[in-house]
Amino acid sequence: MSGASNDQYSAGEQGLGYIYQPRFALLKLLQLPESTSVLIEKDDDLDFVDKDGVKTLASLKHKAVGDRLTDLSTDFWKSVRIWLARYNRDGRSDASLQFFLFTTGTVSDTSFLRHVLDGHVADDEQEALSQLAADALSKSGSKLINGIAKEFHDLNPEEQEDFLSRITIFDGSPRIADVPTIIKDERMRSVRREFRDAVFERLEGWWNDLAVKLLTGQRTEPIFGYEVSDKLSAFADEYKSDNLPITFRGKTPAGEIDADNDPRLFVVQLREIGIASNRIRNAILDYYRAFEQRSSWARENLLVAGELESYEDRLVDEWGRYKDVVFEDLHDESADDVLLAAGKALYRWADMESGNISALRIREGVTEPYVVRGGFHILANSRPLPRVYWHPRFLSRIGAVVGATE
Repeated sequence: MSGASNDQYSAGEQGLGYIYQPRFALLKLLQLPESTSVLIEKDDDLDFVDKDGVKTLASLKHKAVGDRLTDLSTDFWKSVRIWLARYNRDGRSDASLQFFLFTTGTVSDTSFLRHVLDGHVADDEQEALSQLAADALSKSGSKLINGIAKEFHDLNPEEQEDFLSRITIFDGSPRIADVPTIIKDERMRSVRREFRDAVFERLEGWWNDLAVKLLTGQRTEPIFGYEVSDKLSAFADEYKSDNLPITFRGKTPAGEIDADNDPRLFVVQLREIGIASNRIRNAILDYYRAFEQRSSWARENLLVAGELESYEDRLVDEWGRYKDVVFEDLHDESADDVLLAAGKALYRWADMESGNISALRIREGVTEPYVVRGGFHILANSRPLPRVYWHPRFLSRIGAVVGATE
């Protein structure tokens, strides 16, 4: 069944309008100079401020396909009411304001609104624009428009002309579903084509979180274009040949973490060397994030053939070299406390130092520690025998140790 509705009371277009605001704001910040800033739902749907302090109040109208804007369209006059209030508040002709209406519909060829369309060349008719507006207002029997007419006529003739000269209508504006394609095609040319969908998804996810903070008051200052540029550049860098995207930083698994009873082999190994529960919890988080991150890379086809296997071989090799150093003085008669101390020292290296070793990065630009730490835990969890272990005697005791936990 289609999600669209022909019901005259359907709120579909209205709902799209609310979602349209942040997505359209993202598009415009990418198109405008980086010094431009935006606020959402402040004086209008969007408030843009340029480096000179000129504020543009933008009304957005996401309309049904085929919708047309006429002299008496309430979409236009509702925006005029908002703009008049701001114009009066900011000193009328002294105000540093301009007013934009972005609509997915089109302006009727017979409407006076064609004189304020983007790209319209001013001519002798422009001088009579206030009279055209007044004539349109006089034709309306709408209480809403009549009220706006009174506010408009409270301006003197010069102010009416000044006010109307500040208005620009951009009809045929992109529909909400078209915005991602426009951004990817026009603003992501430096990103490889096969990765543009993923980069856009991450950019919009970050942007939507930022918009929510703005709307809820968690952020009070406007969002600047350079913030979007910086974030887009950072995301794009993660998809270069020497890097991979990090998308599970700070993520946690569903459900509670039970460090004392988790039966997985890598957790059993940590309990065997007496690692405290809070550190085991960190290990479980590293395992989860590394495992899910690898799965994400695989789904997005970001890894080359054999890359993960080669990476794990490097981890095992480095672990083996350090193990040989730590276990060098152990022998068959070594006491249990000496064995435990050796196991803890080996794990301390993997937990606290390995994440800073550049040779252990899957790619040069991937510096996130959980990729390495979690990689060791994944290897410590492999069956039938773990490829890395911490207690010097773990391989010889594995049957009894694992059996006791089952």
